[in-house]
Amino acid sequence: MEAWIQGIMEQFGYIGVFLLIMVENLFPPIPSEIILTFGGFMTTSTNLTIWGVILASTLGSMIGAMILYGIGLLLDVKRLEKIVDRWGHILRLTRDDIHKADKWFDKYGIWTVFFCRFVPLIRSLISLPAGMSNMNFGLFLFFTTIGSLIWNTVLIYLGAAVGSQWEVIVHYMDIYSNIAYALMAIAIVVFIFWFIKKRKKNKA
Repeated sequence: MEAWIQGIMEQFGYIGVFLLIMVENLFPPIPSEIILTFGGFMTTSTNLTIWGVILASTLGSMIGAMILYGIGLLLDVKRLEKIVDRWGHILRLTRDDIHKADKWFDKYGIWTVFFCRFVPLIRSLISLPAGMSNMNFGLFLFFTTIGSLIWNTVLIYLGAAVGSQWEVIVHYMDIYSNIAYALMAIAIVVFIFWFIKKRKKNKA
């Protein structure tokens, strides 16, 4: 995949960066770390500029996030209620759980969208619940843009700073990603444990 990403960026320049980052938002397994750090390196060996790569990647992030937000709008609370009515007994979910989650996102969604832009995998997927909760689109786009701009700028500048050694940054980003995944796994296990315990307590 790394060679494929490099080939597209070398052939299409800014357009390649834009398309790859947009697709990365829709298909999170594509690593933005490689796209951005290699893009930074390309500014030292081609006619691409740092701010040009930052602009192209941030526009790609915005378009990708907007598409996922739109998909989230289609999966609104009413549709989720129908899914829970049919399959909720298997997942141990009720309509009340959906409404609680929706209220939580209404309260903390803005900062969740912003800070999740710095978390691998989640940085893309967070656009779905934002759409599902009907988060104000203007605010969603603003905080998505700011978060993505910071993430993109840092990695592009790091790639430019180390030049041909850009893969070193990718290595450290892999470590960062693994730590983030481990923390997410722990958080999920703790949440499930808390959720089951609360359910048992309510039934009692």
